[in-house]
Amino acid sequence: MTSISGKHVLLTGGSRGLGPLIAEALAKRGAHIALAARSEEGLRVTSQSLSKYGIQTIIIPVDLSKAEQQQRLVSTVLDKFGSIDILINNAGLETEGAYLDLPWEAIRETVEVNLVAPMAITYQVLPHMLKQKSGHIVNIASIGAKSGIAFAATYCGTKAGLAEWTKGLRLELEGTGVHFSTIFPGYVTEVGMFAKFHMNPPAIVGSCSPSQVANAVVKAIEKEKLEILVNSGPNSLAAALSELSPSLGDWIVKQSGAVEFQRKKVGK
Repeated sequence: MTSISGKHVLLTGGSRGLGPLIAEALAKRGAHIALAARSEEGLRVTSQSLSKYGIQTIIIPVDLSKAEQQQRLVSTVLDKFGSIDILINNAGLETEGAYLDLPWEAIRETVEVNLVAPMAITYQVLPHMLKQKSGHIVNIASIGAKSGIAFAATYCGTKAGLAEWTKGLRLELEGTGVHFSTIFPGYVTEVGMFAKFHMNPPAIVGSCSPSQVANAVVKAIEKEKLEILVNSGPNSLAAALSELSPSLGDWIVKQSGAVEFQRKKVGK
């Protein structure tokens, strides 16, 4: 089992949502953590909450929709930590709504933050990891990457791209000492979309808690898991069937009530 203790972690999206929970799960195991997000105040709150674990934290306010800030992030962490052993691409925009109702700028920004930013940050981190012949990159995708969700097409598209890009890289770099994992959460309770809309999904769709996602991240690193699906419902079956028969997969998703749930969330 891979030890997390003493490792240097770069975690994006560290100011809210899943980020603080993931940071705490890693801090409990002795990791030193660089927290990156737009909100400097949110980063300070997360950093302060980790002080009881006796680990080193640094905070880096960054707008991941800006290319120049994507590039600056990694060099800042390397200057302060000296190494990056684990990269967790967690930051993401949960953009929902009917596709043509969304401003194009919102769609573009979602693609930039959810897909381009992880690719750009990984591009900067990989040479360092390859040189030290070790490292682990964890990308937080979504169950929507395996089975698209109505009224969240842009979000699902970015997460599907993230998942397949990760798969390609892990095959390309197998044997280099750099490992890749993808986490696929279902509807996450308490944070993000749940906190925003105060709605529970149909029971058959399922959900997961933020702590379950955080624990999955730790498990992926310690046990070098390639992919982990975190969800209480049978959506994994729908995703698998969609690969064999897209029409059957669509039917299952509609029968589950997921489409109507999404429609109500966005007021359509």
